[in-house]
Amino acid sequence: MAGAKTAVDWLASVAPDPEACRWEWERNPLGVALLPAGRVWDVLILPGTLGYPTLDVLTRILDRPGPVLVDLGDDRMGFFVAPGTAARWLGTGIRTAGAGTWIVVPHPGRSARGVRWLVTPDGSGTLTDAALLELAMHEAAAGLAVGEDG
Repeated sequence: MAGAKTAVDWLASVAPDPEACRWEWERNPLGVALLPAGRVWDVLILPGTLGYPTLDVLTRILDRPGPVLVDLGDDRMGFFVAPGTAARWLGTGIRTAGAGTWIVVPHPGRSARGVRWLVTPDGSGTLTDAALLELAMHEAAAGLAVGEDG
C-alpha cells in the first residue's frame, strides 16, 4: 500500500487543495475527484477500440507505461503524457485534456464508479512519452486495419 500512498500524494499534488482532494476520494460515493490537467500531466483520450491495442503495443516495448484510465464502458482510454502535449497534439479522433481542463480521477488504490485505472500511477511521476504513444497508436491502427481486411 506504500505505492498507493505515493500515488495519492502525486495525484493530489495537482489539486488546488490537496487535502480537499483526499477528502473527496474518501467521502464521495463515486470514489472520484476532479483534477486539473496541464500542470503535471496532460491526458490523450483514445477510443477504446484503438486504446486497448495501443496499450498492448506499449506494454511490449516498455517495462511500465505511464498511468492509463478507462471509462466504465471501455469506450475511452486516457493516457497520461507530459504537460503541454495537448496543446501540440494534431491527431484526429484523439481528444485531449491539457491546461484549463479537468478530468475525473479515481483514487489510485480503489475501484470507483464510472472510471478505473488500467495502469495505476506509481507516484514517481512516470508518464508515457507522447512520441512513443503516437508510434504505438500507428502500429495498433495498422494491426486493426489488417484484421478488418482479413
